[in-house]
Amino acid sequence: MPNIAVTTWSLEQTAPTDLLPAEPPEGDVRVHRAEVPSPEFSRYLYASVGGDIRWTDRLSWTYARWREHLERPGVETWVAYDRGTPAGYVELEPQDDGVVEIVYFGLIPAFRGRRIGGHLLSYGAARAWDLADRWPGLTDTKRVWLHTCSKDGEHAMDNYQRRGFKLFDTKVEEEAEVPTPGPWPGAYPA
Repeated sequence: MPNIAVTTWSLEQTAPTDLLPAEPPEGDVRVHRAEVPSPEFSRYLYASVGGDIRWTDRLSWTYARWREHLERPGVETWVAYDRGTPAGYVELEPQDDGVVEIVYFGLIPAFRGRRIGGHLLSYGAARAWDLADRWPGLTDTKRVWLHTCSKDGEHAMDNYQRRGFKLFDTKVEEEAEVPTPGPWPGAYPA
């Protein structure tokens, strides 16, 4: 397959007051932390949310690799549910010196465009800011950051900026174009 140019934008918040929460969506949408590390559930979320936008870096992870990652102190998965059905997730990962990365964030395609994403991102960023409250021994959060790229959904950058994230870096790199994996082969049209 040919190479494509992919732009990656890195954004940050440097104080909890930077967060500009979205209005909660209408209906029965709730966000809960997946407190039991579950490689099966985390892989389901990863493949279902990222399958149509070519998230592939974790598809080859073994069960043991997933478990090792999920059991690291401070790694958290927050899941949005719409009437009891998983709609999307945000994954937090602490780094050195009070930095927390929103490593993954997104919605399953059927739940996009319903105002769930802004609410979930707001909730996830707030949980990044208070991560040390739940994990004794972690440094208080001083910075929350994330990255998005030109392969992500068309509203991703706008959502991040509307939640108070500020751009601090832009990179353009060539990547091999890969087929859309879907949550299972053939789930989405090419």
